[in-house]
Amino acid sequence: MIVGAGLVQAVTLGQIHRITASTERQPMHPIRPLQPNDSLLDLTHLLHRAYARLGAMGLNYTAVDQTPEVTAQRLAGGQCFVAEVAGQMAGTIVVKPTYDVNECAYFTRPGVAAVHQFAVDPACQGQGIGRALLLACEQWALAHGFAELAMDTAEQAQHLITLYTGLGYQHVGFVQWSGKVYRSVVLSKGLK
Repeated sequence: MIVGAGLVQAVTLGQIHRITASTERQPMHPIRPLQPNDSLLDLTHLLHRAYARLGAMGLNYTAVDQTPEVTAQRLAGGQCFVAEVAGQMAGTIVVKPTYDVNECAYFTRPGVAAVHQFAVDPACQGQGIGRALLLACEQWALAHGFAELAMDTAEQAQHLITLYTGLGYQHVGFVQWSGKVYRSVVLSKGLK
């Protein structure tokens, strides 16, 4: 995990809404980089809760049942952000720089950063936390010289594809991850 190096600051939903000139009133939940003293077990349990719906759809996302050790491996080389509600982790996302090698060829394109392990606790969805986490990653990517932010999700997860396209992400391809029973849609957004 790359912890900020002073380039990334905690962002609140209130600050994000001022940046995006949103007129909707949203509760303020801190978005911050994952800290060394944060519990990987708690983070893993958050991922399990958030991905349970996808698992119930028969989609074997890694985050459905990964161990804390796998969570740590998937954080390596990236910047993890977390959202808090009442002092508890309520959302998370990991942004990684362009890959040298990856099963998803789009993630190896120059200037493309990618997000993974994107999750919001089901009890906290619909409060703007996911949008705030994505915005934190977009800001991180811009600050580090990336021109695009990409992600993937299962074709069957139409609710997620609708959310992402509504936030300006466009379908740019597909990837069939090893060991997965679904094909993923790859989406990307140009950053300004």
